[in-house]
Amino acid sequence: MRHRSVSDLMTPAAVSVQRGTTFKEIARLLDEFGITAVPVLDENGCPVGVVSEADLLRRHDTGNTAVDLMSHPAITAGPGWSAVRAARVMEKHKVKRLPVIDSEGRLIGVLSRSDLLQLFLRRDHAIQEEILEDILTHTLRLSPSSLTVEVADGVVTLSGTVARRSLVPVVLRLCRSVDGVVDVINRLDHEQDDLSDDVRMDTGQQQKKV
Repeated sequence: MRHRSVSDLMTPAAVSVQRGTTFKEIARLLDEFGITAVPVLDENGCPVGVVSEADLLRRHDTGNTAVDLMSHPAITAGPGWSAVRAARVMEKHKVKRLPVIDSEGRLIGVLSRSDLLQLFLRRDHAIQEEILEDILTHTLRLSPSSLTVEVADGVVTLSGTVARRSLVPVVLRLCRSVDGVVDVINRLDHEQDDLSDDVRMDTGQQQKKV
C-alpha cells in the first residue's frame, strides 16, 4: 500500500518571485494565476520567504519589494513528506501553502491546502480496489470473498466474517489509512473470540498469583 506523497500532490514549476519584485507585479501574478501567495527566491532558487495576499494588504511603510513584504523564513516541505505531515506543518504555522524544496534547498513546487484535498476526491472505485487488493488480499492474506467492501463518497462500509476477533481492529486501522477514506463503518463479525480467551487467561494467571 503506497500513500501519495507531497511530490505526487504538489504543483510543479510553481509561480515565484525574486527579492526585488515589486508590489504591483506580485499583485498582478496573484490575480493572473488565481493563487494566494508566492515564494520569494534568492539567487540560487531557494525560498527565503513568502508573500501572501495578507502581506500585501497589511503593507504600511515597509517598502515596495518582495523582500520588504514577505513573511520569513519560508516554511517549506520535502517532496517525500506524507500528506499528513504536510497538513500538520500547515496547521502548526497557520499557512495555506508550502514551498517544496529539493535536497539542496531549491524550489521544485508548491503544495497548497487544495492540493491536499485531492486525497479526498479519489474515486470510490479506486479506494475499494485498494482495500480489496492491497489490504485484504496482499497485506492480511484474507479471502475477499468472505468480506464485502462498499465505498460511497469516501465512506467505507465493511461487512462479512473474519477468523479472529483480534483481526477486526487491524482491518479497520489499515482501511482508515487509505488515501481518500473519510470514515469506516464496521459491520464485521468474527468466528473466534480470541480476545476474550486472552482476557480469561490473564485473569486466571492473576488469580493463581493471589
